[in-house]
Amino acid sequence: MANLKNSENNIPEKICEKIKHIAFIMDGNGRWAQKRLLPRSQGHVAGLKTFTEIVKYCFKLGIANVTVYAFSTENWNRSEEEVSALMGLLEKNIDENADELIENGIRIIFLGDKTPLSKTLAEKMKRLEERSSHNKGILNVAVNYGARDEIVNAVNALISENKTAVTAEDISEHLYTKNSPDPDLIVRTAGEKRLSNFLLWQAAYSEFYYSDKLWPDFTPADVDLALENFMSRHRKYGGY
Repeated sequence: MANLKNSENNIPEKICEKIKHIAFIMDGNGRWAQKRLLPRSQGHVAGLKTFTEIVKYCFKLGIANVTVYAFSTENWNRSEEEVSALMGLLEKNIDENADELIENGIRIIFLGDKTPLSKTLAEKMKRLEERSSHNKGILNVAVNYGARDEIVNAVNALISENKTAVTAEDISEHLYTKNSPDPDLIVRTAGEKRLSNFLLWQAAYSEFYYSDKLWPDFTPADVDLALENFMSRHRKYGGY
């Protein structure tokens, strides 16, 4: 198993040669709040702080692509109060942290359909994508995202281009994640072991790591554990 205790960030340089893209299913905010007898919205506030810390840490390690599952197409089924709180936090995060991300060379891309979002939020997301488009490190934030919808959207785009036959490459090039390689590692917190309609196409050969920790309790040290586990694996891609 790789020794992760030899560098300033506890990660050897070779990790960034092996992992170009890490994705997170940020699960457990609501349960974190409920355990503390707090409103679910407070769990999302705590989760946002963790998101900021973890994303910064991953880019500090030199991982070039980071994707987070922030709000799924199914999350609209939650209470109006919780949905409103989540959208408010997203807008606040754009207002408060966009400049820092851009200054640190991060390109922000929102994965998903912006149509159902408020006009104000959708415009802020679009402006942030445009302002950061020249940067190389990519942060994909999945908002109103569903992998099945993403694949359908890609197929419809190909149909509109009058394609009568398509390849796997054609579909990949029309996905929301077309600017990033497929994820090497997908991390899910809160003990759940499923994809929940996240990156279904892209995850064909991804490695998976599950943590029992609720997302607000997840730390850079837990990222180290996930990467250590990843480094111990032999990726065969269907071969020997």
